[in-house]
Amino acid sequence: MPARMRSGWAVIGDTRHLPGYCVLLHDGDADHLTDPGRRERAEFMFDLALLGEAVQHACSDADPGFLRVNYEVLGNPLPLLHGHVHARYAWEPDALRHGPVRRYPDRGEPRFRLDERHDDLRAALTRALERITAETYAEGPGGTRVPR
Repeated sequence: MPARMRSGWAVIGDTRHLPGYCVLLHDGDADHLTDPGRRERAEFMFDLALLGEAVQHACSDADPGFLRVNYEVLGNPLPLLHGHVHARYAWEPDALRHGPVRRYPDRGEPRFRLDERHDDLRAALTRALERITAETYAEGPGGTRVPR
């Protein structure tokens, strides 16, 4: 990562309190999800789902506690269209596992910053995303079918 997708760039998130956190950065000048035309907006959301699929594959292989993927498209602090992909785990504290990731009080602490400890997962995420996008984008114009 970073990896080029049709609608933008997939990057691994810089905080690692929940391994597998990734972001899709739209490569246009959109601020709101409704700024791009409908086709471009659908492509962005489709790419976000593909990124989530890659996170699911990589994280479920790496951690038996993997539960699911959560998605967010926020826009308050950064005026650039982007989507968050969060892996969620059974080992998260009960009080935090069922709510939004932003409820974690310590997610910005230096001990969670991306570093060489995360190289294996970063490589697995990159491989999964490369495989998924190659399969999907090769399907023809629009890449509208989800790979089986």
